[in-house]
Amino acid sequence: MKKLLKPLQYIYTIYAVLVFVGYLLVVFPLVVLASFFGKIRGGNFLNRICWLWADILFPLLGMHHRNIYKAPHDNSKQYVFVFNHISYWDIPVIMKTVRRQHFRVLGKAEMGKIPVFGFMYRQAAVTVDRSSPENRAKSVYQLKSVISKGISVVIAPEGTFNMSHQPLKDFYDGAFRIAIETQTPIKPLLFLDAYDRMGYESIFSFTPGRSRSVFLEEVPVEGLTMEDMPALKEKVYKMMEENLIDYKASWIKP
Repeated sequence: MKKLLKPLQYIYTIYAVLVFVGYLLVVFPLVVLASFFGKIRGGNFLNRICWLWADILFPLLGMHHRNIYKAPHDNSKQYVFVFNHISYWDIPVIMKTVRRQHFRVLGKAEMGKIPVFGFMYRQAAVTVDRSSPENRAKSVYQLKSVISKGISVVIAPEGTFNMSHQPLKDFYDGAFRIAIETQTPIKPLLFLDAYDRMGYESIFSFTPGRSRSVFLEEVPVEGLTMEDMPALKEKVYKMMEENLIDYKASWIKP
């Protein structure tokens, strides 16, 4: 049965890539225009373009997205959002999840080298090059600058894809350091189905289906110092791990 479905999956993936590239080409002049308005105003405008992109893309690809709120969520409030990084499809999912407020995603610098998409990516995201401590420090400085302007940030504390069969990889300190230093609360997010829509193994693992994001309870950091960072990181890790297990995330194996 799988062998029979494989050609259909290839056709579907080619169709998805054409839809993706087609939208980029249509909006690229707007992206260039937005770049002249600076990182803040231009970036905020690009958020709207990306929201529209996701709203068009998901139905065309046969995907239905739903946000699940395990705790009340204030869209007008500023957060350090953290999410489990499991798929190349995480970015479109972010655009369906974090809405009605300005935000910036911390993304890999190498993604900015992709033709056309890379230009848009560099305008809309804060990029990080993990090849040196100096580059990582620069990214942290940029994120703190963004937060100082009332903009939320979205960070994958695992850093890279979780390629294990465990709920999560170990977390880096960056997101929690930034939250404490700027006194910005943390909002954990779970992406339950991004791995099933497109696994990290191959672009040809692309499939239609459901997409769910879970908003967990806000984690306040008011009054915390850097001495509290390990405990904060562990608290958020356990919250996300326990809920991924409860929701039976598909990549988790005994």
